Amino acid sequence: MSMGLLALAGRPALALGRGPFDAVVEQAASSQSGRRFAGLQQAIDAAPTDGKLPYRIFLGPGTWQAAFLIDRPRVQLIGAGVQATRLIFAAGAGQIAPDGKPYGTFRTAALKITAPDVHLSGLSIENSYDAVTEMHKPNGLKADLPGSQQAIALTLDGDTDRAVIRDCHLASHQDTLYCARRRALFTSCSILGSYDFIFGGAAARFEGCTIVSRPRVEPVEGCIAAPSTLLDQAAGLVFDGCDLTAQPGVPDGSVFLGRPWRASTMVGGKRIGDPRSVGMAAYLRCRIGRHIAPSGWTRMWYTGADGNPRTFFEPEDARFAEFHNIGPGAQGTRRGKQLSAQQADALSRAAMFGDWHPG
Repeated sequence: MSMGLLALAGRPALALGRGPFDAVVEQAASSQSGRRFAGLQQAIDAAPTDGKLPYRIFLGPGTWQAAFLIDRPRVQLIGAGVQATRLIFAAGAGQIAPDGKPYGTFRTAALKITAPDVHLSGLSIENSYDAVTEMHKPNGLKADLPGSQQAIALTLDGDTDRAVIRDCHLASHQDTLYCARRRALFTSCSILGSYDFIFGGAAARFEGCTIVSRPRVEPVEGCIAAPSTLLDQAAGLVFDGCDLTAQPGVPDGSVFLGRPWRASTMVGGKRIGDPRSVGMAAYLRCRIGRHIAPSGWTRMWYTGADGNPRTFFEPEDARFAEFHNIGPGAQGTRRGKQLSAQQADALSRAAMFGDWHPG
């Protein structure tokens, strides 16, 4: 059992939701009550588009292999627990899709959400693209190149807002979780990856999650967060009370807390790094393992206004911070910006989410 699954294994499935449900999808008959569907996408597509009421789907034990889309508001997808209910899709950005074109990063997700007020619980969501084999190939696709090893497990994009993900297991290697914009809350989840594996411009809060770094081959260094937060947005990727751990084979001091991703935009007919994108990430009250680099943060390249594709965005120019972290990989006040108690309070759930009060 993986480290992330072990952290969630003791949670009883019944705590994640009880029937009756609006839809039930199962590979074996059970006593769950609700309208039955042969497949998950069929159940999702049957949800009302007006979002007046929550639409609760129970997804029973089993492995469900496909790429799924939730584009209806207020869908609540409830699994039987992370060891029992698994959504799996295998696609890497550099692979050729059925339409004959490369997948590209943003078509690789096992589950994509584009509607507001979606809740997930008791699920394992995995992109099983074999990045390790790719890393070992002499001429394999390299992690720091576009259209290569990127393989998303979960995407929050489009009109997604107020997403709540509880007791879920998310796994891939590069780009595991993409939180594009607006607000999201992750509680008691395990998130596994090796490179930029939590990224995007959302105001996303991670509470009591287990963040697991996986081994890499080239480069050996890993990175957890790659925020692309817009400058007029105060909060980006905020980790509060999380446990940062690593699988065997990850060297001590080899994983960075984050690097600033300057997402691209069109300016004057040229695609360049968006100057409004000044990534924000913070780790508050986290336990940090010895796999985290002493310097904490690192730089990231983007295409500058002069067309130079290797313009570097230094971590000192981003918005990176820590507060009261502990563990062998914590550096006290010896690196980066250390927040005051008042500054940390400004990154609380209430401060980040405003008029949204998730239960």
